[in-house]
Amino acid sequence: MTDSPLDAILSSPSYKLANEDIPFLERPELRPVRMQLELLKPEMLLTENQIESTIVVFGGTAIVEQAAADLRLQTAENALAEQPGDPQRQRDVERAKAVVEKAKYYELAREFSRIVSSTCQLGGICNYVVVTGGGPGVMEAANRGAHDIGCKSIGLNITLPQEQAPNPYITPELCFQFRYFAMRKFHFLLRAKALVAFPGGFGTLDELFEVLTLKQTGRMQNIPVILFGRKFWDRIINFQALADEGVIADHHLKLIQYAETPLEAWEQIHDFHRLREEGRMD
Repeated sequence: MTDSPLDAILSSPSYKLANEDIPFLERPELRPVRMQLELLKPEMLLTENQIESTIVVFGGTAIVEQAAADLRLQTAENALAEQPGDPQRQRDVERAKAVVEKAKYYELAREFSRIVSSTCQLGGICNYVVVTGGGPGVMEAANRGAHDIGCKSIGLNITLPQEQAPNPYITPELCFQFRYFAMRKFHFLLRAKALVAFPGGFGTLDELFEVLTLKQTGRMQNIPVILFGRKFWDRIINFQALADEGVIADHHLKLIQYAETPLEAWEQIHDFHRLREEGRMD
């Protein structure tokens, strides 16, 4: 028995409602629509959850808890012991030792998030909510700090070629997945009251310089940019050299602050906005 002409019409992709036609929505020509959806969905859900403002926390995925870092080092050392002359295994040990030295930042990011979240999420209104990229490492630690004390935190995950998943400490209704980095960056900064950057790699540097450029050019709200762990940052980026070379102004160095402890970072954020409210800062 053959299908009737009406069956053929009803089963045709062209007859599907546009919003239910996934292959149609995936077409390259629909990119502007997809980007608009990525703009609207998080904005609407964050508003519904009374998220008034955020603190952005960035940092490396490789910076893990002390026990995990110690285990990685032990594994690398065991592998080297099997082939002591192998250059790659020697390099693996060196890198694992460097990660062990920075494992402290996992707990520091976790504590910073606990301090901020316990102070600012009161009476159902959520100010200074911690937002991360939703991944492992420092991002996990920051989401975990809020989770420790029953507070909300946000994760802005991104689809990548390699399989990955959000960390389990994000508030479920505040965990978002993005296709477009541009829309993800927009939501990082839309409600931001501060950026705290812990040691990290390309992703951390990308977000950091994006914010510094926007601040330098006056294209975003004025927020403190705090680099956590000055020893790391001074080794990785010579900001003073940029000023000495004349490619940034001397006063642009003031776009950056440094902190070594969670309380110090929080006090810098609090003082920054207190001075603005008092009209003593542009």
